[in-house]
Order: sequence, then structure tokens, then C-alpha cells
Amino acid sequence: MENYYHLEPVNERVQAIKSLGGEFVYLILGDNKALLIDTCVGVGNLKDFVSKATDLPITVALTHGHVDHAMGAPEFEEVYLNPLDIPVYQSMCSKEERFGYLVATVGLERAEQLKETLLEAEPDFPFLTLSDGQSFDLGGITVSAHAFPGHTPGMIAFLIEEEGILILGDACNNSTFLFDENATDVETYRMSVQVAQAIFQDKFKRIFISHHEMDVATDIMANMLEVCDDIMDGRADDLPFNFMGHQAYIAKVCDDHFHRKDGKDGNLIYNKAKIFAKETTS
Repeated sequence: MENYYHLEPVNERVQAIKSLGGEFVYLILGDNKALLIDTCVGVGNLKDFVSKATDLPITVALTHGHVDHAMGAPEFEEVYLNPLDIPVYQSMCSKEERFGYLVATVGLERAEQLKETLLEAEPDFPFLTLSDGQSFDLGGITVSAHAFPGHTPGMIAFLIEEEGILILGDACNNSTFLFDENATDVETYRMSVQVAQAIFQDKFKRIFISHHEMDVATDIMANMLEVCDDIMDGRADDLPFNFMGHQAYIAKVCDDHFHRKDGKDGNLIYNKAKIFAKETTS
């Protein structure tokens, strides 16, 4: 069985780690410490892989609590998660849930080969609190955490300040899921994007996400505001989308790898019952 992870170096300070399922996690190397952003599905011995990439002490910070990002947490000792997403993590941490995700992303044959490396579920894992505005001083490089709710209540984006790299992860990407019970409505999400634009203005040169490809266009947040407007105004393309029992709609026409036909970055997969805030709070 091939390795579940492989390294894609960005520069001497930042390493991208890509899984067979297409998820990216990021390893930021300081002079004194390393910060690992996300831990994938809890499969394939991520800690062993990371230990081969650095001998620095490792702190982990999670973008959110979903099955494909937070489930490797029990491999590590110092793991930060926004408390708003602990229920999300707990609802998805079973081995059955994670195996189902593997089948959906890498196929049954590979999932069966990986099954023995699945971590045991730890719903009561002792996460450390990750707060909006929190900074991690790694020595010579600083990473700051910023709330970007929508995809989940406790979604966090990370800014690597000295490198000018903004990691949006699943907060704003080419296939932003906004349809399950953890996601907000489109109107409220639009406000989150506006807040993020203001916070990060002129602070980044590159934007990284968590699925399919690493880099996206730096105007992705502006494009996403347009996508939200089109949905709210009834102008979305609405491609039907089904994923692990959920039925939703892709706002803008795209290919199987979620590249928009018009060449822009930024897309939403949304629930038509959760477009306006008044519809979800009444």
C-alpha cells in the first residue's frame, strides 16, 4: 500500500502535506517549534510522517472539527480546537464514520487497506482552546488564528504573517460546503466573508485551501461574495450535488474537480432551505 501522505514543500518554512483523499494539511517550521494545521482523517500514521519531516516539538491547531480535518488529533499531545466545533468533532470521530469517508474519497479497496491504521475514536479528547486572534510564536515566524464561521460554527483561518500566506482551508474555497446541520445560511456566511476581507486586507500574497489544489486566486473572497449574491438573487446555476447522504446544489457550473467554467475561484455547495437568515432562525 502506498503512503497515505506525501510532502509538497512550499519553502523552507512551510510544508504542505497532501493525503490520498486530496486533503491538505500544513506544517509551519519555526526556529523553536513547528505548527501542524489539521490532522486529516485519523488514518495512515500522520504523526510518524510528520516526525520524518521535522524534529521540532509539534503543536497542532485545527481549522475545524470535520471528519477530514480533525480526526488525527489523538496522535498528538498539544492540540488546539475552537470549542464551538467540539460537538462537530464528537459527532464524526467514530471509526465507522471515518471509514465511510475513506470509501467515498479513495474507494473501497484502498479504504480496506487503510482500515487497520484508523485511530480509535476519542470523543472526549482533551483539546486546548483555540481562540479568535490567538497567535503561535514558533521562533522567527508567527501564525495567527482568526474566526471565519460558516462552514462550521468554529471554523478558523490562519495567517502566516512573515510569509504573507493565508490558509483559508474550508472556510472559503472552490467547493465550500454550506449544506449540513453544522453550516450557516448563505446570508450569514456572506457577512463572515466580508469580515474576513476586512481583517486580512493587504496582509497576504497567497491563499491556500484544504482540498484538491493548494493555491487559489487571491480574489477568492471577492468572488465568493458574488456567488452569495447570485444565490440570494436566484441567479445561481444550481448543479445537483450528493455527498454521503446529503443532497445540495453547487452554485456555479464547474468540472468534477470543482474548477469553475468561468475560470474564477470560489464556489458554494448549499442547501436551498438555508439561504436567508430569517429562514433558519424562524
